[in-house]
Amino acid sequence: MATPPTPRHPSYDTLLTRWTALLRHAGCTADPVPYGENLLGRWAEPQRRYHTTDHLIATLDHAEALASYASDPDAVLLAVWFHDAVYRPDRSENEERSADLAQRALTEAGLPHPLVAEVTRLVRLTIGHDPADGDRDGEVLCDADLAVLAGAPREYAAYAAAVREEYGFVPDEVFRAGRADALRQLLALPRLFHTPYGERHWERTARHNLETELQLISA
Repeated sequence: MATPPTPRHPSYDTLLTRWTALLRHAGCTADPVPYGENLLGRWAEPQRRYHTTDHLIATLDHAEALASYASDPDAVLLAVWFHDAVYRPDRSENEERSADLAQRALTEAGLPHPLVAEVTRLVRLTIGHDPADGDRDGEVLCDADLAVLAGAPREYAAYAAAVREEYGFVPDEVFRAGRADALRQLLALPRLFHTPYGERHWERTARHNLETELQLISA
């Protein structure tokens, strides 16, 4: 029996329109639609629970809201589209493989080489979310990606639960230890957010959420 197709996200057509406009503005010389369809198919893969199309939409929206802080908003938005395009929770090289995908796809689509290089650099930056001082594009991308950490209690709880679902194959004790390490690494960063808006509106709430989750899973 054939596997039924994955249902399209309600925002599929809107996202494809956003992607097409972005590619054309960035100088795409090929038809952008097949590339967008491929990406949206990736974001809808069944193993995803948090790194889903909803996460793509939220990160795009945050990146657009922070665009005034970026040096190259197009590069940041392209990096958002690709930053979790390859995602398998049982693998550790997702960001690197996502960057490789971005390099291949955007080069094939005819985007300028300096822009492609910047996008792939930004995707790799999401491994640690620790951009260098003055890296305005990196600051916007990382802030947009981590904005979920500053959600209201119910929103943050839903995020944490979705992350746990993605790692459903991992025993509870092992997951708690790994998750605690990840939370400590984030809390050890000098700053979670780097744009003026992120520092002002998200930093304190995000740290509170991370510390609360760490206390709960360490109890």
